[in-house]
Amino acid sequence: MQIANGNLPIPNHQIANPKCPVPAFIPSALLPTTKGCILAYRYKQMNPLWPEFILAFAAVIVSCGFPSDCAASEVRVGVAMVDITPPPGIPMAGYYHERGADGVLDPLYSKAMVIESGGERAALVVLDLISIRRAITDNARAAIEKTTGIKAGSVMISATHAHTGPELTDPGQVASVLPEQKRLVIDYSEGLPGRIVESVRLANERLQAAQLAVAEGRCEDLTFNRRYFMRDGSVGWNPGKRNANIVMPAGPSDTEVKLLYVERPGANGPTQSIATYVNFAMHPDTCGGNKISADWPGALSRVLGGYHGTNHATLVANGTCGNLNHVDTSWAWPQGTAIEQHRIATILGASVFQAYKHLTPLATGPIHAKSQFVELELPHTTTEEVQEAKQTLDATKDDRDGNFMKLVRANRALDIAARQGKPYRVEVQVIALGKDVAWVSLPGEIFVELGLAIKKRSPFPHTFLVELANESVGYVPDRRSYSEGNYEPESARCAAGSGEKLVEAAVTVLTELHK
Repeated sequence: MQIANGNLPIPNHQIANPKCPVPAFIPSALLPTTKGCILAYRYKQMNPLWPEFILAFAAVIVSCGFPSDCAASEVRVGVAMVDITPPPGIPMAGYYHERGADGVLDPLYSKAMVIESGGERAALVVLDLISIRRAITDNARAAIEKTTGIKAGSVMISATHAHTGPELTDPGQVASVLPEQKRLVIDYSEGLPGRIVESVRLANERLQAAQLAVAEGRCEDLTFNRRYFMRDGSVGWNPGKRNANIVMPAGPSDTEVKLLYVERPGANGPTQSIATYVNFAMHPDTCGGNKISADWPGALSRVLGGYHGTNHATLVANGTCGNLNHVDTSWAWPQGTAIEQHRIATILGASVFQAYKHLTPLATGPIHAKSQFVELELPHTTTEEVQEAKQTLDATKDDRDGNFMKLVRANRALDIAARQGKPYRVEVQVIALGKDVAWVSLPGEIFVELGLAIKKRSPFPHTFLVELANESVGYVPDRRSYSEGNYEPESARCAAGSGEKLVEAAVTVLTELHK
């Protein structure tokens, strides 16, 4: 549609309501005040003697969202879910002791959303897994491009970080020397790219006209910084309930609940929704045990599904929660069993429902994707530390009974030594929709301080931060936290300053795509 002489011509195909007396030409000055589409009828043709200015100011501006024959016809969205629940007996990820899955509390999914705008498409995939391997991402992206035509660089694959899912390994690893349980891990990991591809393929097939809206809510008193300044001057990690030695949290939290809401054109209620993409920062480690579960992201999906219906998909992308979890140290009640996910989903679901009241229609715009690769240096480790680590792993098989930090340091030392000084090369990806919304992928468990810095500096009004996306290097603390020690910095496989490099890369790409 072209604007000429300061006026916007209304094409014949947009005449949707003969009872709506909108003139043939609407002054463009009125356009910023109109939300939705202008339903026009060419009264000028029927009443040629009516002055143009009377027609213009008598126009009835109908705010009707984004009907399919109006601006949102440029946007199509498709969603799909594919079951990725592993078989019984598979080793489970998340802890420093062995667990084999002996049942399923709720299924795991690969959830995909494909967005098409301005002739370009992008795919956002969320997995109910603890992390994603680089080789799995590369394989899946290549197959997605071949199968659907969606460019590999426009595909973002993230994990929710559920601690009650399977271990993963790199596809192609030799399995003949592994025990039967490890064989299950190999088979699962080799089959995972195909399931990811299938979810994107189905979502791409289901592309339909859609209207998008965004909202930002808050969920207070649910996600907490799990690092605390203690009375002895140290920094504690998960120091326990009602611990009298806690002084204060050692860092901030992030209570923002960010939403992308997708519904059918002209929708007038929750049952006409297509999907909700939720971005919230909190470790999904509430269940424990040996049962497969998607943890609170899965429970949240069921809460929203109960409101929207079975055709609605909920995608939960975890924000920067490397040092955030659900444990409220001021509250005496236990929070470490499978029932906790239901409490969390109820509270967070209520925040989502409240945010729905403030949904703002999203202006259409082209989709762009760009990545920057960043080299992260390794922490220093000595030959003595490596030798001690080998002895520790030979003698210690369980992280309980005071062995947790011993195993943390031992595994870290051996992982660093295995790289033989080679830095990590990791991807920071940005997918932007117009000038208002952007998704940022971050390759690990990122401290909240780093995520808040990206949000503050992003030129996009709505910036979704997606950690554990496309790959994972483990914990990435901010520089200050390295000097404070304890679990996350002592587990980190990348050197101090790595997080700040990721922030700079993210801001650089965001700025470039916003130009």
